[in-house]
Amino acid sequence: MQPSIPTDRAIYKILTPDQWAVLRRDGQSTGSNLDQTDGFIHFSTTAQLQGTLDLHYKGAGALVLAGVLISALQDRDLRWEPARDGSLFPHLYAGLSLSMIARHWTLHPSADGSYVVPNVSHRP
Repeated sequence: MQPSIPTDRAIYKILTPDQWAVLRRDGQSTGSNLDQTDGFIHFSTTAQLQGTLDLHYKGAGALVLAGVLISALQDRDLRWEPARDGSLFPHLYAGLSLSMIARHWTLHPSADGSYVVPNVSHRP
């Protein structure tokens, strides 16, 4: 049985401060080194954010969480593709534009290097 595509209104991109600065300066980004290697921009749903932070960013220092409304990507190549555990993650096969970002948050790690996901359940 195939997993169903989440019904989230928004997806989220985790950026380092340097990546955020480049996006703000240039107005667009091809993403992180991993994004460029994989050929798409990695995003997470609200439900996937904590796991993504824990697995890939623990101890990374301050981060920026960028919220993008899925409706803003209607003419872009957004695909929902399975991860190793079978859950579907949103992947954008296009560049990330600053104009796509509806809201952003700065995340600071706790003493143990973990992050608390802000309340993103409201409009990003």
